[in-house]
Amino acid sequence: MSTSRILLLDCDTSRAAQINAVLGFVDYSPCLHDMDVAAVPNEKPREFLAVIMGKMSAEQCIAVCAWLRSDPQHAPLLLLPDWHGDNLGFDEADVWSLDYPIRAPQLTEILRRISVQQLDAQVVPQASGPTGNTIAIRRVRKMIQQVAAFDTTVLVTGESGTGKEVVARAIHDASGRRDKPFVAVNCGAIPSELLESELFGHEKGAFTGAICSRQGRFELAEGGTLFLDEIGDMSLPMQVKILRVLQERTFERVGSNTSRQCDVRIITATHRNLESRINEGVFREDLFYRLNVFPLYLPALRERPGDVAPLAQHFLQQYSAGQDVSFSAGALLKLGDYPWPGNVRELENVVQRSLILRNGLVIDEDVIAFEASSGDRDAASAAVAAPVATPAPALDSGLKAREQAMILDALKAERGSRKDTAERLGISPRTLRYKLARFKEMGIALPA
Repeated sequence: MSTSRILLLDCDTSRAAQINAVLGFVDYSPCLHDMDVAAVPNEKPREFLAVIMGKMSAEQCIAVCAWLRSDPQHAPLLLLPDWHGDNLGFDEADVWSLDYPIRAPQLTEILRRISVQQLDAQVVPQASGPTGNTIAIRRVRKMIQQVAAFDTTVLVTGESGTGKEVVARAIHDASGRRDKPFVAVNCGAIPSELLESELFGHEKGAFTGAICSRQGRFELAEGGTLFLDEIGDMSLPMQVKILRVLQERTFERVGSNTSRQCDVRIITATHRNLESRINEGVFREDLFYRLNVFPLYLPALRERPGDVAPLAQHFLQQYSAGQDVSFSAGALLKLGDYPWPGNVRELENVVQRSLILRNGLVIDEDVIAFEASSGDRDAASAAVAAPVATPAPALDSGLKAREQAMILDALKAERGSRKDTAERLGISPRTLRYKLARFKEMGIALPA
């Protein structure tokens, strides 16, 4: 990444020439691009320290935004008065307002701050946590690296679907326990009467149906990391038992009086406000303080729109079965304009659906459809300080019918082979299994 090159995109040639001169005067290397030849230069956005954006047509703006989103490490935008008040779907931390006539002190201070941000971003590698390049996610990855070396209990908070288990796995992978098991348990998905046996195990004959002894998750995670997801949904009696394990590092299997030592690192997560749960009398305050040693907040996707394109590209690569599939510029803009009430999980679903509905190797905006109800979208939009563009309409019955027909035709052509059908459709076997399960629930007969 350049430390001095500034890309200047402005169809107002007189203004562009003046800004070009100011940049040279303050010892930066301006790159004045001729937008009559092409909307963007034939270089990666990361090759510049910043991009100054001025007057241009709507088509040119779309091309510039798509070019920037194609690179997760794209340079920040400096917007001239033509665009003030519009973040163009990018993260607020990546967009700066630049006055005109240019004030040298303002310009140099903005560029200095951008330089500091880019130096910070280079400290933590992309592979060490959630995908994205916004300030918020770079901060999360940095915190992961800081806490990984310690056995401190971590409490990950954030809305459902933001990727809390991804954070927990990243902490484990960066820790000294990386070669030991990582065991995840969703406390909200297991009935309270079964959770004790699930976590601590049981002895033969401990209860009806216990025909043999069984190890619990604490034993399975020995030496490694135990991730307790949705801990806010745990019953009060189980909270007492978890508190004792945290304090004493011992537990007993159900039906046994023998205490067992455990050496596990505990990471917990919840989408609930635990302090409110304490006030309601459904969560223990002493357990909260045991868990909240190192709090780590994972922001909602609508709070970091600059991460939508990198995440979409990540899922596209993950589920495209090695095919050279890409998003069109319009598709990336449509994804960037949506408020994502279902967060990263919803984005993953949308990408998988788009892979099925696409025509050819380019995913166009007309095959991207969202499932959230209008009420959910309104609630998500209201949580954002800045206005967002009107989201696209929800997935209609026509697109659903087309998706079903394509999958069933492929399944019939491959004589019921799930593996061959997934390859034919260009999706992962896991995605196909999910779709077929939904069809069965709807009463749709599957070809043999």
